[in-house]
Amino acid sequence: MLRIGLTGGIGAGKSTVARRLAEHGAVVVDADELARRVVAPGSEGLREVVAAFGVGVLTPEGALDRPEVARRVFSDEAERARLNSILHPRVAELAAAAFEAAPPDAVVVHDIPLLVEKGMSSQYHLAVVVMAPERVRVDRLRRTRGMTESEARGRIGSQATDEDRRAAADVLLDNTASRRVLLAEVDALWRDRLVPFERNVRLVRSGRDATAPVLVDHDPDWAAQAARIVERVRRVAGPDALRVDHVGSTSVPHLPAKDVLDLQLTVADLATADALAAPLAAAGFPRFEGIDSDAPQPWDPDPDQWRKRVHTSADPGRAVNLHVRVVGTEGWRYALLFPAWLRADEAARADYASLKRATAERFGRDRDAAAYTAGKEPWFTERLPAADRWAARVGWRAGDETGRT
Repeated sequence: MLRIGLTGGIGAGKSTVARRLAEHGAVVVDADELARRVVAPGSEGLREVVAAFGVGVLTPEGALDRPEVARRVFSDEAERARLNSILHPRVAELAAAAFEAAPPDAVVVHDIPLLVEKGMSSQYHLAVVVMAPERVRVDRLRRTRGMTESEARGRIGSQATDEDRRAAADVLLDNTASRRVLLAEVDALWRDRLVPFERNVRLVRSGRDATAPVLVDHDPDWAAQAARIVERVRRVAGPDALRVDHVGSTSVPHLPAKDVLDLQLTVADLATADALAAPLAAAGFPRFEGIDSDAPQPWDPDPDQWRKRVHTSADPGRAVNLHVRVVGTEGWRYALLFPAWLRADEAARADYASLKRATAERFGRDRDAAAYTAGKEPWFTERLPAADRWAARVGWRAGDETGRT
């Protein structure tokens, strides 16, 4: 099963996206529809809302007067929190039951307005966010819901900011243009990413084939992409995750790299790493069986210092290598030391960039990039004393920093 979190501010077009995904075959779990169910006439939820807010929130027919409730809570944060404390646990229970009832090969889309506000992005394989400029949303709310401009802006202002939504989005759908353009984007998302992603999760396989080493300029968005994946890994690993770091070349600003995010999950021992294999695979990170150690260094005769487990991403839209290493080992320290040094030392960074370009050009036909990787190894061995001197000079020690993303 593939779990997709779908969100967007009021008037952005989230419901349009949800309907289109349902047409393609997605199982849509609509949080707003569930919220209406938990306050249906005669329900315990409605009785509790009336007890909290009074009979003035009921229509003459005894149903919840939703516009009246909105008028009361969207201008009062304390009242909104009071209402949410009644509704959200009940809605969450119904949503969990809907996920449980979905077929094992389903793409389940959780249409949830407060995904960003509640920090829920890491619960899903992907977070899809629909956005539109505030002026466009205000106009839509005036035309389709009869709101005044003041009411529309008030509702928008009570929700997450655009900046927060962008930070949470693995997929950002811009609904500024026509409905036709938006639907075409949704169609492509379904065909090119969601369907193969679900299949890869179900079959426990990587989302990408082996490719030749192609370097690109540093993408400033890599850090945000890594941060979202780090949170997913932390959630899945729970207390077994001693830390999760964004490592490798994509964690170093101004350094060219392959468009593959390298993350390091730190665990207490390899038995823990092996126990995490199944939950990581279910979360979209299948184990890659071809690598179980880093290249041992000639100065270190202990191969256990370089043992690890490697997982890749089942998502065809975001390549990831997740290295699971044991705290305190040399391989673990290497993975933290070299990016920290390269971030701090411009000359070392330029030296390594030059090596990367030359090695990528030399092994440009290497389909699995193994020769490219091996071709860089002597550089790390030769530069380790310089990296260690930098660490001693600035007082850097592996594990002192919080998990860097």
